[in-house]
Amino acid sequence: MANYFSIILTVITVLSGLLWLYDARVLKPKRKAVIAEVETKTTKALTEQQIDTLAPQPKLMELSESIFPVIALVLVVRTLLYEPFQIPSGSMMPTLLKGDFILVEKFSYGIKDPVFQETLVDTSMPERGDIAVFKYPEDPNIDFIKRIVGLPGDRIIYRNKALYIQPACAVGQKDCEEMKVVSTSLKEDGEYFSGSSPLRTYEEKLGDVNHEILIDPRVAPRTMSYFNQPGTQKDEWVVPEGQYFAMGDNRDNSRDSRYWGFVDEELLVGRAVFIWMSFEMDRSSDSWLPSWVPTGVRFERLGSIE
Repeated sequence: MANYFSIILTVITVLSGLLWLYDARVLKPKRKAVIAEVETKTTKALTEQQIDTLAPQPKLMELSESIFPVIALVLVVRTLLYEPFQIPSGSMMPTLLKGDFILVEKFSYGIKDPVFQETLVDTSMPERGDIAVFKYPEDPNIDFIKRIVGLPGDRIIYRNKALYIQPACAVGQKDCEEMKVVSTSLKEDGEYFSGSSPLRTYEEKLGDVNHEILIDPRVAPRTMSYFNQPGTQKDEWVVPEGQYFAMGDNRDNSRDSRYWGFVDEELLVGRAVFIWMSFEMDRSSDSWLPSWVPTGVRFERLGSIE
């Protein structure tokens, strides 16, 4: 859907720009010539109303002149700089909540054209711990948001709800780092819930990034549903070159790379950097309001995304 919007926005920008250019280069000089000819036959300066009557600007050209600068600016900002996204689910709790509206930094992972999404300029690649928006590998028309856990060449294990990472060897390095568990510490229980059951909040250190994750103690490991990479165990993966392993912070309520595989770098959209609005969506079971109507604004959540 997001790509369709980019295509429509690009088409409108191009068409309005061409109409504006045609009017400026072809029609406007003709209007000026008509006005100049009339002015040579009168001693009084023509009023704006008289000018509009003598040589009116076509409505379509007037509309193009008005909207082209605005829509071109929107296209540049949305394509090259920042794009707004809405968090649709709780898979990134507690970092991001359903009802959060975020800004995604588009140039973080390369500058792409708005229509074909081909990379025009390489900038940088995701780092471990980044919260990335990307096209869902199984349906590129859908945008997903998850945390980047594994980089190309990393070995990832998620066993008994513990995350293990063996980083890829650096170029020319013989002795790679050993496989080690990602450090976590229990923070508190009961702040977040799945239905009526409290979730456990852990503080996790992923590279240089400290963040919180949620674990549901009622849910058993879903190893049998995991994506099976040939040559590895069911709960183990080696990240191929040019791809990434992504997971939700709400570990037992997230459909991520454990289930559908890796994220190709060509599917990357950008890095989530800022919450600009957050609506409270929870309501009582007997509420008469539709599910999409907010029940409040969470001003305390506005700001940079950790």
